[in-house]
Amino acid sequence: MLEEVIATRFIAPLREGGSLPGLVEADDFGTYVLKFTGAGQGRKTLVAEVVCGELARRLGLRVPRLVTVELDPELGLAEPDQEVQNLLRSSGGTNLGMDFLSGALGFDPLAFPVSPDEAGRIVWFDALVNNVDRSWRNPNLLIWRGELWLVDHGATMIWHHNWPGAEVSAARPYDASDHTLAPFTPDVTSAAAELAPLVTEELLADVTARVPDAWLSDEPGFGTPDDLRRAYARPLLARAAVIHDRIQGIK
Repeated sequence: MLEEVIATRFIAPLREGGSLPGLVEADDFGTYVLKFTGAGQGRKTLVAEVVCGELARRLGLRVPRLVTVELDPELGLAEPDQEVQNLLRSSGGTNLGMDFLSGALGFDPLAFPVSPDEAGRIVWFDALVNNVDRSWRNPNLLIWRGELWLVDHGATMIWHHNWPGAEVSAARPYDASDHTLAPFTPDVTSAAAELAPLVTEELLADVTARVPDAWLSDEPGFGTPDDLRRAYARPLLARAAVIHDRIQGIK
């Protein structure tokens, strides 16, 4: 499981993206970007953040540290925005936190060149998890201490919104023509040779084990959280072996 911290102070809402994350302090004296279970996208967004974030980390990509954050809804009673108060009240219990990268800048492809090797690894990873939210419109990449960091993986693995059709959905190609790193001539062939062998049953079992049971319970068609964990792993394992041949829209 992820490390668990307890929120001690709600600092402010972060009005970026559709999920309205917040900034909190925790009992380990850390500051975290908090993603709420009560947000409109629901707990599947948090599952995707954990599975993809932890998988990316194990593949050598830079992702902020993820933790679970226990939230007392009363922390937000002084928040003047009614929408934020409602979100806090509906998110008591286990939420997702990621290290706040203080001073990080949004990625600008005109100001920060990316090598074909690094671009290839990121594009290959995004193809693996079917990330549709790394476009030039919304890169979800940060520059922190001179390095490229990946954030926001809630819009991945679209097949987990329709498990009966997951196998068909996961077999589809990945269109990278809109990817923010497409102009950097990503070397996905080399990335596949390096990264695909690392995506094993054992690795995926370790990654999916990080997802709290509370976010996996009561899923129709699955008896236990571990059954659902295996369902998350299967498409990724199959996709890793072939997705480099199904990436469209890049040279």
